Amino acid sequence: MTTITVARGDGIGPEIMDACLRVLDAAGAELEYEEVHVGERVYLAGNTSGIEPGFWDSIRRTKVFYKAPITTPQGSGFKSINVTTRKTLGLFANVRPCRAFHPFVRTRHPDMDVVIIRENEEDLYAGIEHRQTDEVYQTLKLISRPGTERICRYAFAYARVYGRRKVTCFTKDNIMKLTDGLFHRVFEEVAREYPEIEHEHWIVDIGAAKLADSPETFDVVVLPNLYGDVLSDVAAQIAGSVGMAGSANIGEHAAMFEAIHGSAPRRAGQNLANPSGLLMGGVLMLVHLGLRDVAARVHNAWLRTLEDGIHTYDVFREDVSRQKVGTRQFADAVIERLGQKPVSLAAVAYPSEQALAIPPAPRYAPGERVLRGVDVFLFWNDRDRDPNVLGPLLAQASSDGLELSMITNRGLKVWPKGAPETFCTDHWRCRFQLDDRAPPLEQDRVFQLLSRIGKLGFDVIKTEHLYYFDGEPGFSLGQGQ
Repeated sequence: MTTITVARGDGIGPEIMDACLRVLDAAGAELEYEEVHVGERVYLAGNTSGIEPGFWDSIRRTKVFYKAPITTPQGSGFKSINVTTRKTLGLFANVRPCRAFHPFVRTRHPDMDVVIIRENEEDLYAGIEHRQTDEVYQTLKLISRPGTERICRYAFAYARVYGRRKVTCFTKDNIMKLTDGLFHRVFEEVAREYPEIEHEHWIVDIGAAKLADSPETFDVVVLPNLYGDVLSDVAAQIAGSVGMAGSANIGEHAAMFEAIHGSAPRRAGQNLANPSGLLMGGVLMLVHLGLRDVAARVHNAWLRTLEDGIHTYDVFREDVSRQKVGTRQFADAVIERLGQKPVSLAAVAYPSEQALAIPPAPRYAPGERVLRGVDVFLFWNDRDRDPNVLGPLLAQASSDGLELSMITNRGLKVWPKGAPETFCTDHWRCRFQLDDRAPPLEQDRVFQLLSRIGKLGFDVIKTEHLYYFDGEPGFSLGQGQ
């Protein structure tokens, strides 16, 4: 027997989890369940994290977490338990197969069979946010080379193990040249290690349009966190339904399996919800545990149930479906078909030799890092907000070759020689840089600069040091430079 950690979740979670566990048990999975409580119910009982004591200990023991949907409060309350779990346990890879089941589930793309592999720990989901002025809020986008290399390597390894022909990368590196530029560059580096697998890169906006219009042209798609979150839901929906897709969250030390849809509290307790997404998450879990024959048995019985027209309300169609059933009845139908295979849909098999190694997080030797300046962010709410007034005033803080070279507002250069039409907020980035021939800047001189700025009466809200790494600038230029 294998023990796994189970959370029944919120909303429709308890009833779809009950349905899925019945199917797994009937299929001969031989699992034992260690139940934990997380989510809205725990939060309302007075635990502000939404996580009961013992949660982490359970997952560390079992190393496998099977989770029903959890209600995450919007705007306040506890942070997303999904995000917290992924980051705490290092679940770096989110894997979401998105396959069409034409003609049994409505889709405009009957040949779609795409796997979205999303980086799971970084990007804007770091959740580092600040309100910096009356008008401006900030969130930090963090992309690391180790995190990027790991997810790209996983995507190509996945393609190799599962016989996929192509891996596609989506970024926005025409705008975010450092962060998304790193993701694209590392993708190309890793691709060279897999010459038998085709690879390509798309700018995310046109790539998303192409995915929505012609998903059959894609195979495996690897993306940074935010793009992956959005486009995995898009891919699942255009394949047929978000409610049909399962998800795996993979790390070195643990893994989490779930449906990709939410807790749907309006449908809770009515025996209406489709358990398919969570069941497909369970199939991914069985494969991860090495129970590949059981995984195929469940998956094929589920496909046969769809083929036989036994459908829940969300995918039911009079012209295709034979019987509209509830959550419990759908699970009963899958159990009845265990041992059967689909007739028109392609049956699945998970050969025992299919083992996907988890790439370790790489480490890199530090390069040469030289400080050449500092971006000083100010709150400045002068009546006219005229950068041509701010510039000469702030330039008085320049000293010893550390000179004010540029002021931007919302990333656009407004001084010197800014456009008079540009609207400015109360948030200003002011760049002080050394002359190219000057020796490196010491930290103490930055502190002295900040002291001079303070004595001029300016309100410093943030600084960012400007480093060169191995001779290359590690910072962006202002738009309009």
